[in-house]
Amino acid sequence: MVDVSGHLGMALIWLAPAWFVIDRRKTAATFVGVGFWFGMMPDVDLVLSNWLPTVKHHGVFHTVFTVTILAAVVGPLVGWVLKTTLDDSEWFSDAAEANAYSLGFVMVFVSGVAHVFADMLSAPDIAEAVEPLWPLYRQSFGIDVIWYNNPWFNWGLLAVGVLLNVGLYYWRKPSAESGVSTTS
Repeated sequence: MVDVSGHLGMALIWLAPAWFVIDRRKTAATFVGVGFWFGMMPDVDLVLSNWLPTVKHHGVFHTVFTVTILAAVVGPLVGWVLKTTLDDSEWFSDAAEANAYSLGFVMVFVSGVAHVFADMLSAPDIAEAVEPLWPLYRQSFGIDVIWYNNPWFNWGLLAVGVLLNVGLYYWRKPSAESGVSTTS
């Protein structure tokens, strides 16, 4: 597992392909800028464990199954909020506006799975191992690449994620009249 900066950085890295598939630069920036905050979503178990003693860290909330359920509930709400608050032809193309609920689902899902993957990168030194494929496969996965409090790795992930997305933002040049981005 990594700390907050590492989780947010991993979410930024995993959301970066949006720059290649979303047709407008502002829409892609919104997708990444809002979506990366959901990189902390599986750690809701840390809050819930204060009220519910059966909830443990790296338990059910750190599974692809639960991330999918949360994305199916929260994602369309996020898409709806973005669609209604940014209801402007500059922000959303017709295609993005029609698919706002799907965009919300994808941004929450990708960020949540990025969190689970980041937690698999370290051995369970201060927390239990992650079982990401529960309930289908009840084995933990760990790659043991990093130590939890390694500031170089955690801040490095955040820096890479920010630089990658800033670079892709400037790589996507907006066209003059149509508002549709090109990739030349």
